Amino acid sequence: MKTTITKSAFMDAFHAYDRYDQFGYTALSSLFDYLEDYEETSDEEIELDVIALCCDYSVDTVEEIAANYSIEVDEGEDLRDAVLDYLNDNTTVVDDDCDGSILYVSAF
Repeated sequence: MKTTITKSAFMDAFHAYDRYDQFGYTALSSLFDYLEDYEETSDEEIELDVIALCCDYSVDTVEEIAANYSIEVDEGEDLRDAVLDYLNDNTTVVDDDCDGSILYVSAF
């Protein structure tokens, strides 16, 4: 059986698991759009598993990502550019402007 999830129901599921604040509205909206697009382009259905999504995706500031992955910048290099280069080389960036943070696949 399949139930189609709306963006509102997607958000509600994160509220129900007390995981909404892990992402916030902007990142969850982007994640929903990304997953919906993935389903359409791959013809693969995704089961809504809030905990798994919380484990596989993260939204962090540029500084947090740089610290978490030991990203160093050369003099004159922009930290944001270095972080995005690192993420694009190693994983998938879902949205690079979630209220100043970056939403990415953190399970890599």
